[in-house]
Amino acid sequence: MLPTDCTVFQNAWVVPDLDTAMRHWVDVMKVGPFFVAEHKDSIVDVMHRGVAGALSMKVALAQAGPVQIELIEVLSEGPNCYRDIYAPGQGGFHHMCVWTHDIDADTAYYAGKGIAAATQGRLVGSIRFAYYDTFAALGGMIEVIEHTPEVEAMFGAVRDASIDWDGADPIRQFS
Repeated sequence: MLPTDCTVFQNAWVVPDLDTAMRHWVDVMKVGPFFVAEHKDSIVDVMHRGVAGALSMKVALAQAGPVQIELIEVLSEGPNCYRDIYAPGQGGFHHMCVWTHDIDADTAYYAGKGIAAATQGRLVGSIRFAYYDTFAALGGMIEVIEHTPEVEAMFGAVRDASIDWDGADPIRQFS
């Protein structure tokens, strides 16, 4: 049994300060525009290593050619997949993201390979996601996110905004 999709479309970093990190990507890497969202109460059904938990963060998404860039400022104080790797005030590369069309089958696949689910959850009224702890083998985790028309449209809007982007309005809010 293979996972649903092994095509990496996103690379993500945990950052201590989202605004500073976005500015670096915009000014140094010329990547943008970034779209920002804050998830304080919108992530539910969170399980971290088999224990119920909570997860809150600010995220920013941009497109760098064929790869989506995600920057994550962790707001949660309790255990989560981000704090498994980086203490508050620290940051670095965290995960690669792939689509899933059957998250339960993917969880079984990774478990069969001896790879634990670090954090799982769901955005309210939306998609399920899971992070699998591949840090020791790959230097980062693998995130799977349910492929839905809504998520595809949101990620498509981020991608489309990057095409021929002239540097104007580099930091935007998701509507």
